[in-house]
Amino acid sequence: MAKIAPSILSADFSGLLDEIEKIEKGGGDYIHVDVMDGHFVPNITYGAPILKCLNGKTALPYDVHLMIENPDAHIEDFVMPNTEFIVVHQEACVHLDRTIEYIKSFGKKAGVALNPSTLPETLEYVIDKLDLVVAMSVNPGFAAQKFIPSSLEKIELLSEIRTDYELDFLIEVDGGVSLENAEALISAGADILVAGNSIFSADDPVDMIRKFKEL
Repeated sequence: MAKIAPSILSADFSGLLDEIEKIEKGGGDYIHVDVMDGHFVPNITYGAPILKCLNGKTALPYDVHLMIENPDAHIEDFVMPNTEFIVVHQEACVHLDRTIEYIKSFGKKAGVALNPSTLPETLEYVIDKLDLVVAMSVNPGFAAQKFIPSSLEKIELLSEIRTDYELDFLIEVDGGVSLENAEALISAGADILVAGNSIFSADDPVDMIRKFKEL
């Protein structure tokens, strides 16, 4: 069964704890945290202080997605009790192997995200160290973008690599995920679906999360 990671990028920040409660009630598995710096991607979101405000107020694990330049300088800021994954971008890391080891040195699971135009082969020499590979199915930077259909092929390829090399990393899909394409993504090999706009723009976000879970 695929897990659901609602992205709070699409949540109402005037009532963030209420939005987190919706994730909990719907049975969401993670809080997906999109951190953007306005340099690596053309948008600025939020930083570690937002997560620190949630410490002790939710039991849900954090899935932290760093869409930033020089992620090594900020990784430690996101090491919190609830943090399960810290994800960096292949395209943003000069020394990716060292960055992966740095994340793991804090006892956290390491993930790497691939932009739509980045091939899975670029992870060949580090993929055995990864806990998570994120296939970006939109060009990162903004919520509510349209799903890029070729992303399905990338998910299938990652699934084949995992099987062929007997690895156990999880595959996450981020961008344009909806009820309409979720089943195909799961069939292709996705383990975690990141959904933001499709959940928080719904009339009943709690029910929408439950519908995702039913898949």
